[in-house]
Amino acid sequence: MAAWRSACAGAGKQTILIPKGDFMTGAMELRGPCNGAVTIQLDGNLLGSNDLSKYPGKKMPNWVEVRHVDNFVISGKGKLDGQGPGVWSKNSCAKNYNCKLLPNFFHMNIYRCKDIKISGVTISAPGDSPNTDGIHMGDSSKITIAATTIGTGDDCISIGPGTDGVNITGVTCGPGHGISIGSLGRYKDERDVRDVSVTRCVLRKTTNGLRIKSYEDSVSPVTVSKVSYDGVVMDHVDNPIIIDQKYCPNSICTSKGDSKVSVRDVTFRNITGSSNTPAVVQLLCSGKLPCSGVAMQDVRVLYGGSDKKTTAVCDHALGKSIGCLKELACL
Repeated sequence: MAAWRSACAGAGKQTILIPKGDFMTGAMELRGPCNGAVTIQLDGNLLGSNDLSKYPGKKMPNWVEVRHVDNFVISGKGKLDGQGPGVWSKNSCAKNYNCKLLPNFFHMNIYRCKDIKISGVTISAPGDSPNTDGIHMGDSSKITIAATTIGTGDDCISIGPGTDGVNITGVTCGPGHGISIGSLGRYKDERDVRDVSVTRCVLRKTTNGLRIKSYEDSVSPVTVSKVSYDGVVMDHVDNPIIIDQKYCPNSICTSKGDSKVSVRDVTFRNITGSSNTPAVVQLLCSGKLPCSGVAMQDVRVLYGGSDKKTTAVCDHALGKSIGCLKELACL
């Protein structure tokens, strides 16, 4: 922390070197604004302490938190090891909503940021680890994720409310819950999601592929628009393409109303590969607020089983299908 304060106060370009070796740390708050540009050269490995007293003062503590800093870079071949299993087994919040809150399980949480680039990163957690999103973002703009490999117990990438200008390319996801927009509509005053591009990605043995999800009892009138998926390969994915406006995990919804989240102008192009389930396409939209401007072009994903045929469901979804497998041309 002394090195951070010195670098942040310095003018011009400053570099903090974390040398080779293993270093145990508690919570670190890297706070700006800084006078110049700061780079952390991560050649060693940082290990997050499992002693919860090292994360004081916050309802949902973070491990490494960067706030109010411009022109900031983290580079190098070192590791950030949160040592998650040491606390999951003691105090899992996956099914126990009265558990003691742990340091944030999200590997990377981008909130109220702009002009962020993540490239050449590997994120790894067991497929059964609770709520371990790979990269989550919200209320942020101009986010690029490229040439990155993510395996987690939750969404590989989750795009929350208030996000626009997202470019995801060359990402391999699996295990995990896929690449998701949402969930949306849970809280008041959520903002729209727009201009999301997902290209040349591979989803391998994930529970979902490309997903947009909003709560069935949503309270916030949010719009998702201008979303493009192109050149995505599914490798034995359970639910390759799914828009779910009736999302309700753990039956927590207080009512079964129609979603207030609007979904429009979504394109699925050149989506190929294999599905673990017959329902390759599930567009489960709201009867009160149907999905509009949905396009499926050259979608050719096959169910690998021999007892059932590949199917698609387009419920309250308006749009067109071009060049798709006939079984998937439900628009």
